[in-house]
Amino acid sequence: MRCCQPGLPYRHYTAAEIDAANDTDLPELLVSLGYQVKRVGSYYTTREMDSLRIRDRRTWFRYSESTGGDAIEFVRRFHGMSFPEAVRFLLAFNGYHVDSHVSPPIQRTRPSPRRERSPFVLPPPNDDNERVCAYLRGRGISPSIIEDFIESGLLYEDEKYHNCVFVGRDTAGKPVFAAKRGTWGSTPFKCDVAGSNKKIAFRLPYNPALDTVCVFESPIDLMSWLTLYDRSNAIALCGLHDAPLETYLHENPRIRCIDLCLDADEPGRRAVEQMTDKYAPKGYSLAAHTPARGKDWNQYLQEKDCIYNQKH
Repeated sequence: MRCCQPGLPYRHYTAAEIDAANDTDLPELLVSLGYQVKRVGSYYTTREMDSLRIRDRRTWFRYSESTGGDAIEFVRRFHGMSFPEAVRFLLAFNGYHVDSHVSPPIQRTRPSPRRERSPFVLPPPNDDNERVCAYLRGRGISPSIIEDFIESGLLYEDEKYHNCVFVGRDTAGKPVFAAKRGTWGSTPFKCDVAGSNKKIAFRLPYNPALDTVCVFESPIDLMSWLTLYDRSNAIALCGLHDAPLETYLHENPRIRCIDLCLDADEPGRRAVEQMTDKYAPKGYSLAAHTPARGKDWNQYLQEKDCIYNQKH
């Protein structure tokens, strides 16, 4: 998930500014990004990445991937930012005026050791959804699926940046999660709205007549599947952490089958193995479906449409 908006100017950052960005309190940062941070002895970790170790509140190492680094490297690796984006984002997080060419102040007030979770507020909607509809149609999503999502309150276009906003709702229909995705560029930004409930993430309304749930990494992959195949119970983890699936199964005990439709890459395959090992002993029947071509279901949909159009 990328956590800064497109279209903002970037400039050359001084060594002092880079140092200030790397002086970010990592536990504070992760809490603001929605991670569930906990202290274990002399280090911090998160529920989402239990092999992560944060020491001295400034450096991290993830043992499952044998990689680590500073705050800049964290947001680059796990939130898809370029180096300039990461520096700008972290300076803004620490309270600097990042749009000016003035070097960061020498003295600043450090944030309190604990930051309260941000309240969840949906971005204001745009008057129409034209940009979102055009973007998703361009990715091969069926217009009827797009319209259905909008009418169901699962998708809209935000007013300020014209992002796709995918809305996750709890069992009462209350919005508790939102994932933003940019609508321009070859690598549009991704970011969860602050205060989102990651245990819910994104899901379709539950159909009790079906005992299977399909699990995807992203809402666009879910929409791609619906464009290709029949409608079903489905959730998007908005990542690879299985907390949304765990919540969904607890809320809907009639679900007995889990269809893991994750990406066809190494993290996706590893997540399939981990979830199979976790849920099969609990009595669930598990299946795994990966796209025959491409990294994910949207890429497969686009390649499939391209091949079809070439033949016709």
